[in-house]
Amino acid sequence: MRNSLYLKRYVQMHPDNKMGWYLLGKEYEKEGQQGKANYCFNKAGSIYEAFETSKMPSDILKEYESKLIQQAHEKEQRSLWTRRTLIVFMLLMLALVPSVDAPGQHMKAQSALNSKQPEGKIPKNRSDNALDRGHSSTPDENVVLFTAAQEGGFGTGGFEFKPGPFAKPEQLRSKLAVLEMKKQGNWLMWNRRMPIGYTLENNAPGAVTYQSYNPKVCNCQPLDAGKLANDALAWTGVQEEQALLYSAIKAYKNNSGRFPDKLADLLRPFPGNWISGTTDGMKDDFQPMLERVKAEESGQPVNTAEGTAGKGPFSGTWGGKPFFGEPLKIIVDKSNHRLAVVSGRIILRNYKVGLGGERTPEGRYVITDKVINPNGHSDGEFGSRGMQLSGTNYAIHGTNEQSSVGEDESQGCIRMSKTDVEELFDMVPMGTPVIISKGVLPDELIAPKERFQTKREQDQDQTNPQKTYHWL
Repeated sequence: MRNSLYLKRYVQMHPDNKMGWYLLGKEYEKEGQQGKANYCFNKAGSIYEAFETSKMPSDILKEYESKLIQQAHEKEQRSLWTRRTLIVFMLLMLALVPSVDAPGQHMKAQSALNSKQPEGKIPKNRSDNALDRGHSSTPDENVVLFTAAQEGGFGTGGFEFKPGPFAKPEQLRSKLAVLEMKKQGNWLMWNRRMPIGYTLENNAPGAVTYQSYNPKVCNCQPLDAGKLANDALAWTGVQEEQALLYSAIKAYKNNSGRFPDKLADLLRPFPGNWISGTTDGMKDDFQPMLERVKAEESGQPVNTAEGTAGKGPFSGTWGGKPFFGEPLKIIVDKSNHRLAVVSGRIILRNYKVGLGGERTPEGRYVITDKVINPNGHSDGEFGSRGMQLSGTNYAIHGTNEQSSVGEDESQGCIRMSKTDVEELFDMVPMGTPVIISKGVLPDELIAPKERFQTKREQDQDQTNPQKTYHWL
């Protein structure tokens, strides 16, 4: 698998090298990915014909392959070192430049380091974590901010560098932790447990410390690695909650023409169950998120002063704003039986699904009905959850035929395993766009151990006994 990764990078940089394509095809062939292998063999053209019919010794091919892989690996390491050196240089320069409008308040970390959470117990969502907010920090307090960026990259994946907390190092001790997302094609792969690539810290006037957490770059083990990983896990959970809130508020406005007045407007019984439930963190975040969406939609500047001052729900994120800046949507790829939850070009989840082949229609839809136990059963043909697509007889739902997930056995609907469909039901609001097409999603699955889950409201009946569904 590692050889195919480096060979893939090599042919991306040298698309005319037919031998590179041929060797990549042989790697895919060994991994059982015949479709990808055939594509590479076609790109190899005459080289494929020559080598498949010749008596060329295998050790010569191996030597050639090793050289290509070594070249790709060396170029990657040089590029990674150059980018990270540039980051440190930029921060050193910015740390020496006085701030034009230095803030009068300082940031406070929403950090598991400052919580009462016992070491080794990792919170699933922010409601399980002691996150303190609502007052600013003192000048000598350590500040931990988080963001996520493309693996080995800079300025991508939501990480927009601004002077911010590093403008006045003599007033503020601060640390920025950058979590790294893998890149698959045009997508960035989010995960609850993304590795920490590196940190940048102001620990003295005019000094910025760069600390790598990547064992390929630094043969070291930073002392705070375990605690910082716990804190990062809490942060990723917060961002998923805020992504749901943001998407639900915008979907409600698009459908009703007005904003919800209170969180309870999104938590009504069926058919008003815009979201399936809530968390303590979402209850705290609703009002500031609502004000943020209102400002966006009115074209007014969005106030980030509270976030950059260490207050409010967004103060633990670089830039004082939610990490996910676009509403959630669902993409279904018929080519490889995948269903992804995405925000912009970031994939938050990528599930295996069952489809109906050509019977599954391509096009654009939205989630309308969101039903728990369709037709009164949790173990019936539609499983424990169903999400109807627009005004059609197609839906995303569970199934009592688990072996059909990953196959083309439905009459057109999208089938999911019980665990996956229940997480998806909680994670996306009613009104979420659904796009069904081919050849757009990577194969790699994303379904973390820490599943997204909301708490049901006591009076929020999300069943629909008045209707018998005849989904296909």
